Amino acid sequence: MDHGHTLNITTGLPAIFVGIGALLITALYIAAGVRSSQHNRLKVWPWYRYVSFVLGISFATISVIGPIAAQAMNNFTMHMTSHLLLGMLAPVLLVLSAPITLLLRSLAVRQAKVVTRLLRSYPLRIISHPIIASLLNIGGLWILYTTNLYSWMHTNLLVHILVHIHIFAAGYIFTASLIYIDPVPHRFSYIYRSVILICALAAHGILSKYIYAHPPEGVSVQEAQAGGMLMYYGGDFIDLIIIIFLCYHWYKTTNPREAVA
Repeated sequence: MDHGHTLNITTGLPAIFVGIGALLITALYIAAGVRSSQHNRLKVWPWYRYVSFVLGISFATISVIGPIAAQAMNNFTMHMTSHLLLGMLAPVLLVLSAPITLLLRSLAVRQAKVVTRLLRSYPLRIISHPIIASLLNIGGLWILYTTNLYSWMHTNLLVHILVHIHIFAAGYIFTASLIYIDPVPHRFSYIYRSVILICALAAHGILSKYIYAHPPEGVSVQEAQAGGMLMYYGGDFIDLIIIIFLCYHWYKTTNPREAVA
């Protein structure tokens, strides 16, 4: 396939702009954390939140620009590596960095109320529902790899950008709908979220096996098998992080000692 139209976005001037944007976002987060800690010394912003955010932004950035992104244009295994970084690992790390909580702590009361109303709005309530978030995330992947969309994204720059935005956004919303790190106006029970997570994991695993047996358009059998295995085992490893935090929060809620504390 001719990937010349989209290869330019992973290198050169576009890559520089993306890199600068990632640095600015990271700097804003760190500045907000430091400022929040200075104004509220009793609740200093935890160091591990900074680490989680920096790693999340870094993984998201290297998945769309640089060597990994460039090789992903012609190598399905590298594409799957990029997919795992952008759609799974980076969202998990960014959710754990609690960006919404930090934003609310950094804003004036009136501005924080505006953000809170936005979080409680009907459209966000819909897309942040665990079932809808799962359909957007896993369902989007099924469409990408079982139709000609995968081939199309490598020959159309706009489609290429939109697919990557969707993969990241859907991964973030999916993670945030299952583990509550930031304030969530509409909470669902642990059992409910656990069932949704199990179904999503099953759908993701089935898709990886489907890719192994039915390569996407333009992908060789050997690359599809390698990519499918990476998606299966790599996805399970990252999903384990979500499982651990979900179970940990569940344990803290039900443990009498934690409740007293």
